[in-house]
Amino acid sequence: MYVPTHFDESRTEVLHTLIAENPLGILFTHGKSGLDANHIPFELKADEGACGVLHAHVARANPVWQDVANGDDVLVVFRAGDAYISPNWYPSKLEFHKQVPTWNYRVVHAYGQVTIRDDERYVRGLVARLTRTHEASQPHPWKMTDSASDYIDTLLKAIVGVEIEITRLDGKIKLSQNKEVRDIRGAGSALNEQGENVIGGAMLEYAATKGTVEAAITPRDAREKT
Repeated sequence: MYVPTHFDESRTEVLHTLIAENPLGILFTHGKSGLDANHIPFELKADEGACGVLHAHVARANPVWQDVANGDDVLVVFRAGDAYISPNWYPSKLEFHKQVPTWNYRVVHAYGQVTIRDDERYVRGLVARLTRTHEASQPHPWKMTDSASDYIDTLLKAIVGVEIEITRLDGKIKLSQNKEVRDIRGAGSALNEQGENVIGGAMLEYAATKGTVEAAITPRDAREKT
């Protein structure tokens, strides 16, 4: 992934948060059948391994778990929001007419080594944890015990666990950081007005931080940096 310096995000804790908040990842594999991509919800265990461990499951009918071998290199991409940016939202465009359209987004690339976990205990524990996590916001959270045990047992036999030990994390957060504060704020506000609050809110938050830092630089500090 091409990552210009001003869009680079290398802090592990930030990338872990983006993964946890956007758990549907795209698992890219290059197994016996060639390139493949599967959209899978993941559980991140940040305290496991050097960079964290991803846990997921796929349908037994999905050939991916037989197409790869334990230890194979894989890539999981997590997308944490995106939005089109119109140059008309930049105040500087009205003055200089030197802005063009772009697209802002936040993504995390998790590289790692896969292990297939075809055992009932692993799968049952994973499904239970995923259920607790994603049902937590419901008025009456669904539990595995809400269904007959033989029904759940049958379904668990129809899925296979996938474990990925992360070996490298690459992050790219593109929020117009290379623009003036007023332009970042203008585009962020326009996105919020359109209901694009994920990227819009992130841009406004960054603009507030950047504006505070720039305001703190005295004229003498500015001269010393030139």
